[in-house]
Amino acid sequence: MEKILLTCVECPMGCQIQVEVEKGEVLSVTGNTCPRGKLYAQNEIKCPMRVLTTTVKTYDGKMVAVKTDKPVKRESMLSLMKKINAITIDLPVKIGDIIIENLEGDANLIATDDLQ
Repeated sequence: MEKILLTCVECPMGCQIQVEVEKGEVLSVTGNTCPRGKLYAQNEIKCPMRVLTTTVKTYDGKMVAVKTDKPVKRESMLSLMKKINAITIDLPVKIGDIIIENLEGDANLIATDDLQ
């Protein structure tokens, strides 16, 4: 059995959570003060997810700040960055514009900055 320590990021409390894992299965979760902490720990062990934040090139050489509108699998980050780095977009761009639809699953890559 393996014990893994995590800091929950689901709320500002930042609970220190201990997860007992055996053969990839979560046996127990302790240290969380709310149900979100238990779910976070289980997901972090099984399939960690992250919001991807980066920039995209524009044809005039500027960079546009972007992020996924939903968390994506952490293991997919490298392949997603390759897709993102391969594109160049036109201006203008407004906050919330979809830069790449369905980048992974139903997660879109959206602009987080206005740029003319």
